[in-house]
Amino acid sequence: MTIEPFRIAVPQADLDDLRARLDRTRWPHELPGGGDAFGLPQARVRPLAEYWRDHYDWRTAEAELNGHPQFLTEIDGQRIHFLHVRSPRPDALPLLLTHGWPGSIVEFLDVIEPLSTDFHLVIPSLPGWGFSGATRERGWNVDRVAHAFAELMRRLGYDRYGAHGGDWGAAVSRALSQHDAEHVVAIHLTYLPTPPLPGDPEPTTLSAGDQERLAQLTSYQRQQPAVRSFNATRPQTPAYALADSPVGLLAWLLDPMTMWAAADFPISPDRVLTNVMLYWLTGTAGTAARLHRESGGPASWRTVQPVGVFVLPEDITRPVRAYAERRLPIAGWTEADRGGHFPGLEVPDLLVADIRAFFSLDT
Repeated sequence: MTIEPFRIAVPQADLDDLRARLDRTRWPHELPGGGDAFGLPQARVRPLAEYWRDHYDWRTAEAELNGHPQFLTEIDGQRIHFLHVRSPRPDALPLLLTHGWPGSIVEFLDVIEPLSTDFHLVIPSLPGWGFSGATRERGWNVDRVAHAFAELMRRLGYDRYGAHGGDWGAAVSRALSQHDAEHVVAIHLTYLPTPPLPGDPEPTTLSAGDQERLAQLTSYQRQQPAVRSFNATRPQTPAYALADSPVGLLAWLLDPMTMWAAADFPISPDRVLTNVMLYWLTGTAGTAARLHRESGGPASWRTVQPVGVFVLPEDITRPVRAYAERRLPIAGWTEADRGGHFPGLEVPDLLVADIRAFFSLDT
């Protein structure tokens, strides 16, 4: 299959339609003084929606995205959109960066320039997301995505590469390390839940800090956010509202971003809205959620390549090292001093430094 250059060129009519929809927003009722006890409050959503309507400039974001080489190809019947930014170093290690949900390739915009000095970067939009477009058949789970991305790296001529990701990107990176083991040299993860498994040390033998991490994981598993539950069971149902209402889509994505990022939410309004725009303009809010529905069951631990783990102190879960080292060949472990679930948007400097330090083991 061919690889074709791609450039984003959103028709002005689509932007005019968005503005008109924002003008006609019907705001829901909320309880006075309810805060976020019942969900994302208008005090969080409305100012950002007004900024979106009156000040946000998609053409600036579009130009930034188009400032990086983009391409389309078809793999396993699915269109795959990706950025391919080559390093000036001819001997640079290729590095596949995979985003998660509720994110997109926007998660990596602030790390492209510094990382591309040392790595050839391949940054795909997950099938069902953004300019990769909707998935057209069932079965696009994490394993199938990993096979597709392995084929993408083969088509680009890379027979030796690293992989990085958080959220779904971490799951895809781990699956790649299994399915393309002879070509993946190492994986770097920013998200690694470590629930207890048979044979693990009893939680009572762990440090107080690790016991707190297990309690955090247990609490998260028992109280999954409503958006995650819908994605994993009935993604088509909210898709109707998400395809029709830009403010509804904004609230749907902003809610988990707010819960999972650091408490001070160091992500700029423009980055938040550019991420939302990639879902809105491509109509993929509902199709992106299908990966949750398709990828049930526990993750496999069959990884033979070196694994680097970058732990963010305000992430939704944090791994227990004693458990992680029983399952994976841990070769690097960093405890960051700040940041939440979206390190590329929250602490890009720390993420770049850790990726560089880890892959220097293999370059």
